[in-house]
Amino acid sequence: LVYRHYGREVISEYYPQLLTDEKSSELEWVYGKMYDTFMEAIDAIDTGVEPIPSGYDDVELQYRDSTGLSSRVGRTNPRWNEIDDVTGSPPEPDARFEIASEMCGKDFLSVLTQIVESDLPARSIVESAVKKRYECDSSGEILCLPSGGLPWKSQVYELEKDYALEVPIKYVLYTDQAGMWRIQCVSVEGKAFENRLGLPANWRGVRDEDLSKVAGIEGCTFCHASGFIGGNKSYEGVLEMARFALKVGKE
Repeated sequence: LVYRHYGREVISEYYPQLLTDEKSSELEWVYGKMYDTFMEAIDAIDTGVEPIPSGYDDVELQYRDSTGLSSRVGRTNPRWNEIDDVTGSPPEPDARFEIASEMCGKDFLSVLTQIVESDLPARSIVESAVKKRYECDSSGEILCLPSGGLPWKSQVYELEKDYALEVPIKYVLYTDQAGMWRIQCVSVEGKAFENRLGLPANWRGVRDEDLSKVAGIEGCTFCHASGFIGGNKSYEGVLEMARFALKVGKE
């Protein structure tokens, strides 16, 4: 509730430029993104929402994450048998509260900085690529970014919904820091290790000239063993890889 009523004010304290009329939509986007990325899990834990929805009692978590903010805050509480070495008494709860409060503030600001200074500028670039996707390939299922390194995954999911894309994007093309072109599969939303359409099975784990021979495409450099990413020396080559992968995946 505190974030719901005061979240925009807190965000604008750190980024007052978002308060201008022309930036109001960006403030709303940051406000929503901050909730989805940071506040929602805290809210769910605080209100007793289980990570698995009701009706799925037979489903068990594969693993539990104890590195989240709520877990770390919990570990600042004095242990039941903890004694301060200096005072010989149990630790002062107020002092531990200050530690937890500072931890929460740093995490909040860290996520907010990522969203405003990285995700927000990247969104316009990914949005432009989505609008121009048919210039890249007539299928509309291949996206080409002007450079790599920018956060595009969550942007793709959001923009697909915003623009009501009937055909989901399968591959994203971009250059890495060395200038090599890469093709990366878009994963199924909510599943980090399951791709919408993986690269051909006979490419996986093959490199360089061997891969070029197998694929019949010049300039191939590698294909990851899991088939989620590959590379080529040129844009034309990586685009050909994407088009071929689309064709094979639909057969």
